[in-house]
Amino acid sequence: MTGILLVDKPEGISSAGVVRLLKGRVGGAKVGHLGTLDPFASGLLPLCVGEATKVARYLLLERKAYTGTIRLGSETDTLDRTGQVTATAAVPSLTPERLATVAAGFLGRQQQVPPMFSALKRDGVPLYKLARRGVEVAREAREVEIERLELSPREADRIDFLLACSKGTYVRVLAADLGRALGTVAHLETLRRTAVGGFQVQDAHTPDVLAGMPALPLVPIRSALTGLRTFVLRAAVLGQLRHGQQEPLRDLPPPACDEAALVLDDAGTVAALLEAGPRGWRLARLLAD
Repeated sequence: MTGILLVDKPEGISSAGVVRLLKGRVGGAKVGHLGTLDPFASGLLPLCVGEATKVARYLLLERKAYTGTIRLGSETDTLDRTGQVTATAAVPSLTPERLATVAAGFLGRQQQVPPMFSALKRDGVPLYKLARRGVEVAREAREVEIERLELSPREADRIDFLLACSKGTYVRVLAADLGRALGTVAHLETLRRTAVGGFQVQDAHTPDVLAGMPALPLVPIRSALTGLRTFVLRAAVLGQLRHGQQEPLRDLPPPACDEAALVLDDAGTVAALLEAGPRGWRLARLLAD
């Protein structure tokens, strides 16, 4: 069993919990998720099943999209609704024009400092474990990109948002930063992931629905990586690759810098993944025959 399973994760369960729920449906195949969703969040959680786990890192590079609500006037230690309030402030009157101006200021590439309550590690220890002990350590800022950000007033102390951003963007940090830019403090109240690359949440199913399906609706690897160049190789050539002989790759058109490509068999199934090397293509991953 191989492919990508699109799960609509409900609130109140961790991403790892979703994997555990569906483990029995995949016949012992490996399962890994693409980008953790916090337990309080909902939405699209793509799972790589079987041989698809070998291409997960290429799917992790995809852009993501979210909707949600930011609560103004209070900040929490986790920067979301699950934490303890650490600061409060008055909420100024906000017009749609003011929200649009502030949102525009967050567009583009920028540096973002990851939160203490995150799965990042320091000396092998997750930062959230240190945070629970009251320990705070310096975190190096990372470059993220906000492609789209729309803010709209919902109530006097809440604003709804629509967001499209790069991999690695912490929406909780963005919510807190937006609060400060609006002249108050804030935390993330709700979050729903609506897209990961070309995958859309409307094509996903909840774990309960998936558990009752006679067959899981797996997306083929080739359909998930449509942005990569493809090469079809004969069975004899694929046999050489499977025996560690990479000489046939020299006959392929040369790669661009940092390019990756898919190798297909005669049936159009993904058999291997290539990456650009110092002297042309090199074999990065072989998928089971």
